[in-house]
Amino acid sequence: MVTVQEYLSSHGDREPLMVPPTMSVLDAAREMDEAGVGSVLVGENGILAGIFTERDLMRRVVAKDRLPGSTPVGDVMTTALVTASPAVTLASCGGLMSERRIRHLPVVEGEKVVGVITTGDLLANELAEKAATIQQLEGFVFYTRS
Repeated sequence: MVTVQEYLSSHGDREPLMVPPTMSVLDAAREMDEAGVGSVLVGENGILAGIFTERDLMRRVVAKDRLPGSTPVGDVMTTALVTASPAVTLASCGGLMSERRIRHLPVVEGEKVVGVITTGDLLANELAEKAATIQQLEGFVFYTRS
């Protein structure tokens, strides 16, 4: 089983996108759009205070008729955080994310954020594992026929 640390290490230095709680929702949404992500971590100096997701934007800003340009992201972020350790497996992250119905899982070591695992990461890893298994089986079938 692949650990979160192994997965993050194999995918380069992807610094998680973090914004300060004082940033406006509009600016946070623009940063999310520019980065092509569905969430931003909220905090300062690598210390996690919350997460702001597309779901938060819809439920806590749009549906409440708040002004995105004047609403601080800290007022509408999710603070009941679910996090993972770098030592856990991706499979356990998948179970946790499914159980808690979340799509973005901050990875925290001590108090410092070291990454984010998304449902897209889980799917990409699963597809890569299946492709490797297929390749091994095809090699085995070819070898036994020779």
